[in-house]
Amino acid sequence: MNKAIIGKKLGMSQIFTPDGKVIPVTVVEAGPCAVVQIKTVENDGYEAIKVAYGVVKERNVSKPMAGQFKKAGVAAKRYLRELKLNVADYTVGQEIKCSIFSEGDHVDVQG
Repeated sequence: MNKAIIGKKLGMSQIFTPDGKVIPVTVVEAGPCAVVQIKTVENDGYEAIKVAYGVVKERNVSKPMAGQFKKAGVAAKRYLRELKLNVADYTVGQEIKCSIFSEGDHVDVQG
């Protein structure tokens, strides 16, 4: 299963290893993300999932965007992105949380 989640950078910090080394770390607020749409090869020519993230007031969402959220049965979100993942692992309306990752997982980050 491919794993992906959308997040927001909150800032930088540091941690200390037991031998006294300082390691810089990035603090990221990640998830929960809602699956809004599933793109398939048959309908769209490629496989991807459309996920939404972030808090937004209902009045700040355009009517076309509000229609997408209503069709998926999820609350309106600020950000809407497509992630090229294996669509068989996801369903519309599913919530993706940070718990999909475990300690020691290698993570690629895009900014």
